[in-house]
Amino acid sequence: MQIVKNSVVTIHYEMYDADNNLLDKTEEPIAYLHGGYDGIFPMVEEALHGKNVGESITVTMTPDDAFGEPEEELVRVEPLDVLPEEVEVGMMFEADDPETGDVILFRVTDVADGKAVLDGNHPLAGLTIRFVATVAEVRPASAEEVAHGHAHGEHGHHH
Repeated sequence: MQIVKNSVVTIHYEMYDADNNLLDKTEEPIAYLHGGYDGIFPMVEEALHGKNVGESITVTMTPDDAFGEPEEELVRVEPLDVLPEEVEVGMMFEADDPETGDVILFRVTDVADGKAVLDGNHPLAGLTIRFVATVAEVRPASAEEVAHGHAHGEHGHHH
């Protein structure tokens, strides 16, 4: 079956930075609902459209097409006494965005002089990404998946 709108597409992928360093790869395949449901990067979805099982794509995305540019306002310096004890670089904290009410995930990127630098940007923000994917499976989406706007089942979303 060819990938068309309202297909559930299962892929294996690898992501590389501009220096060809492997950033991420699937251990288990991932599934998404094809057709503009925001389940995968739009450029990747566009490249996969019309492909069949076994076919591969390679897409190079600028930061604007991938994880965005880093936003200065998402980097905060906080005194250690407002954070849990023994803060270390790499730890993650959730905080509410006062403007939107959304939860932002912050990474500790530095600890010095009684303060911690917290970065709410995606770790891959600002990077050009090369996304390599191979189609593992394609099937028609169920009416429920289309109504919910995402894939269900073995490799997709579970309710």
